[in-house]
Amino acid sequence: MLGGMTLPARDAELVQIVDAALTDAARRAGDWLACRVGCTQCCYGAFQINALDAARLQSGMETLRATEPQLAEAIEMRARAWVTRYGAEFPGDLTSGSLGEAEIDRERFEDFANEAACPALDEATGRCDVYAWRPMTCRVFGPPIRMDAGSGGGEALAHCELCFHGASEDKVAACEMPVPHELEAEVLNEVGETGETVVGFALLRIPGTRPALD
Repeated sequence: MLGGMTLPARDAELVQIVDAALTDAARRAGDWLACRVGCTQCCYGAFQINALDAARLQSGMETLRATEPQLAEAIEMRARAWVTRYGAEFPGDLTSGSLGEAEIDRERFEDFANEAACPALDEATGRCDVYAWRPMTCRVFGPPIRMDAGSGGGEALAHCELCFHGASEDKVAACEMPVPHELEAEVLNEVGETGETVVGFALLRIPGTRPALD
């Protein structure tokens, strides 16, 4: 996974739709939505990203290497430091960055790097240095979205725990953000890669090469 991936042209359409949905949900939520620059609680702890997210991050890093090389270098340094610190416990392949798919790997991931800052985060400013290319998980986090309800079956609305304090269920429901899962699946299929990784590994990939982790 992650070697030489090309970002599909339709990803721009997906990003535009998701970002427009976020803007609309934020407008409806108003002050109920606590998400602001500098609020970084959601920037701590590792989470899975798919091959489309990884390709988007790689595309962003290529842009930064060409336009803001010092920033790109700083991001890469944080990503290498992240891998150095947490790599020994990574439940997957350190060479490819692919997460393991066995049940034991998924169980290990539950406790993996839970307190770690995302290497894309500039902790001094509270900003994401790859914000324009961030994964879908980051783009939809905050407003209420439909999620699997778990063992009980069905779906339920979920939102950031810092948001909607004191809001009624009706108010939360009125601020729901629709997520185009079908379009994302179609664009992901165009990548031609399967499996999942994490942000730290994706940031270190240059399409067509192996990662430089030394």
